Amino acid sequence: MIPPIASDFVAGESPAEAISHVRHINRGGVGGIVNLLGEHYEKRPPADADRDAYLALLTDLGREDVSGSISVKPSQIGLDVGEGVFEENLAPIIERAEEEGVFCWIDMEDHATTDVTVDAYERHATATDGGVGVCLQANLKRTPEDLQRLAALPGKVRLVKGAYPPPKGLSYRDRERVSEAYEELLGFMFREFDAGVAVGSHDPRMIDRAKELYEEYRTPFEIQMLMGVRTDAQFELAKEGYAVEQYLPYGNRWPSYFYRRMRERKENAAFALRAIAGS
Repeated sequence: MIPPIASDFVAGESPAEAISHVRHINRGGVGGIVNLLGEHYEKRPPADADRDAYLALLTDLGREDVSGSISVKPSQIGLDVGEGVFEENLAPIIERAEEEGVFCWIDMEDHATTDVTVDAYERHATATDGGVGVCLQANLKRTPEDLQRLAALPGKVRLVKGAYPPPKGLSYRDRERVSEAYEELLGFMFREFDAGVAVGSHDPRMIDRAKELYEEYRTPFEIQMLMGVRTDAQFELAKEGYAVEQYLPYGNRWPSYFYRRMRERKENAAFALRAIAGS
């Protein structure tokens, strides 16, 4: 059982619990991006098992009257075993997603996997006519070039600041410089993309900038935030008429995810301390 403090960040251990949470947030106008917890498998059996779990989840999502998509980590479905294994497992997931009318996000992990992840997105976004999305990280110096490459494709691109620390020469480390890069990249996306802009940020400054860019360019966009972070703001933004999606993980591998959230974001740690104090 997931303890109460962790259940603010994790939707449950089962697909049914995750879908129930999607249904709950849908009532407030927020969509759900469902992620089965798991990553960096070095052998094929667990990667194949999570592939099968995603296939079953997609069937369940397709049967339910909910606004929900899925998000898959490359290392979860075999990338650390081999690029061929990753593609063998990704292809049926995307095929099932297309059959069920469910959008599929491909998560971005560390900098060494950027090329293979972007390549996979390019292939599948074209093949599905936009049924796939990918995540790019503003702290990577290569991201402007990647966005130029992807601008004309169907599909969606989620821009985040970047939680994985790449080598210094490949990335910006200063917090303000990363924020500046994020704003610059957002500007490019709103100017050059016809649609498919996803603002993956909890930072009010970035969200306000996206609103300003929308008023200027009228490029459709959505705001994506993690479950358990600025939840009130998510529903308020939805009430204001913005498209909002909540990234919600589930599964029995929740402890490592929960503790990583605590380490990565000071605001999450503050939230946890407040919850402890109030319990």
